[in-house]
Amino acid sequence: MRKPRYNINIENFLPHRYPMLMECTTPYLDANSVETHFKITQNSIFTDRKGRFTEPGLIETAAQACSAITGQDFFEDDDLAGEGNKVVGYISAIKKLEINFLPVIGDILITKASLISRFDTGEMTMCTIKSSTFRGNDLVINCTFNFLIHEV
Repeated sequence: MRKPRYNINIENFLPHRYPMLMECTTPYLDANSVETHFKITQNSIFTDRKGRFTEPGLIETAAQACSAITGQDFFEDDDLAGEGNKVVGYISAIKKLEINFLPVIGDILITKASLISRFDTGEMTMCTIKSSTFRGNDLVINCTFNFLIHEV
């Protein structure tokens, strides 16, 4: 069982790069759950002309947080810089999606996700993960995703 990690930079473990990469902090990550914090900035490609963070941005923020749960298993415990990053992940299905409102530039989003199920084939991991994203105490979005993750 993987030990919990605190205050890591999951950006090192994701294949995304600017402008798709959500620059977030990760106060907690263990084998079955994650918490990330993301501040919406003006330079995000996911903000609209009214300064709202759009639906695709909310989904992508949640998906990137979720992928850290199973994606971390493709790295050694001491590889906190993500130097062994050869992972590709795909959203194979969005099973559930409920968006309550669109947050705005300057808001901090807190995403909490947990693993529901996982199947490892040796070459690929298939999993289902649920997540909830909040602005303060207000629920912004609830999602359940299916992912495929593999090394390249």
